[in-house]
Amino acid sequence: MVYHFLYPLHEVISAFNVFRYITFRTIYASLTAFLICFLLGPWVIRKLKAMQVGQYIRDDGPESHLDKAGTPTMGGTLIVFSVTVSTILWTDITNFYVWIALLITLGYALIGFTDDYLMQVKKQSKGLGARSKFMLQTILALTAGALLWAHPDFSTQVTVPFFKRVSPDLGWGYILFAALVIVGASNAVNLTDGLDGLAIGPLVIASTAYMVFAYVTSHIKIAEYLQLNYVSGGGEITVFCGALAGAGLGFLWFNAYPAQVFMGDVGSLSLGGALGTVAVITKQEILLVLVGGLFVVETLSVIFQVGFFKISGGKRIFRMAPLHHHFELKGWPEPKVIVRFWIVAIALALLSMSTLKLR
Repeated sequence: MVYHFLYPLHEVISAFNVFRYITFRTIYASLTAFLICFLLGPWVIRKLKAMQVGQYIRDDGPESHLDKAGTPTMGGTLIVFSVTVSTILWTDITNFYVWIALLITLGYALIGFTDDYLMQVKKQSKGLGARSKFMLQTILALTAGALLWAHPDFSTQVTVPFFKRVSPDLGWGYILFAALVIVGASNAVNLTDGLDGLAIGPLVIASTAYMVFAYVTSHIKIAEYLQLNYVSGGGEITVFCGALAGAGLGFLWFNAYPAQVFMGDVGSLSLGGALGTVAVITKQEILLVLVGGLFVVETLSVIFQVGFFKISGGKRIFRMAPLHHHFELKGWPEPKVIVRFWIVAIALALLSMSTLKLR
């Protein structure tokens, strides 16, 4: 909205021409989202405490986590609100891709909010239920995939990292592929959200990496030079990524160890879904496996643990899954696990950006 109100004034005052630049609006979208989270954070935490929306801690988890019981959760509502407001303020709201990103972010937030509300407020042990959540996530992801597939300017080719000339066109099958990326990313972030700041830190890092991808793939000259699939109109997703990163940093102020608030499913499902949607729109779908490698490893640790437990008749690969609990039970202090996982996330993000040239 700021863009639509102020940019037209450049015809009268040339200084307003700055609002046409995506880089300028990305910076201020990040700052806006950060400030909204930072300023509203204390009020949201007080409200959650007043509503007695406290985190439930499983008895079979690490004993050190029992002290976290009662910490306010559903703080993801603050992140989603910050991202939405900042995106509407600083992007070109007539842009098709912006609304696809918001569709998934808000839709998945609603799914997560319903699950959190049933568990934390209504005290229903199963909440929305894994099957219901997965079904709703899939329906929304398929809808987003179908809308992208039907958009005349969107390519259904898939970018394969490290290979210049390998870019298969999936046609209508891209709808299923896009849904797989979005749902997979959403649940991967959800599984990683087990320690103070563990999920939001890597998500900020991944959002920053995709900020770069969104910019280069939407710039026709840079995309041509790097031999990337050009995404016409995708530049506004750079601003959206900036809002994601800024809101994440603002939330991290309160979610850092020892956490004053947790994001809950309303945050983890929506942010993971947003990241997957951005990967699809920027045509860097497969690269998400590397950018969000930490989320992938955490998810695989659960899959392998459960699979091996069933096959072996009760034996385990890790002391506990997801993987961060394994290191906790090995004696690593929680802050050490968190920071080291952040370091891995930064290294993977840097490696992913190198693929722009290693093709």
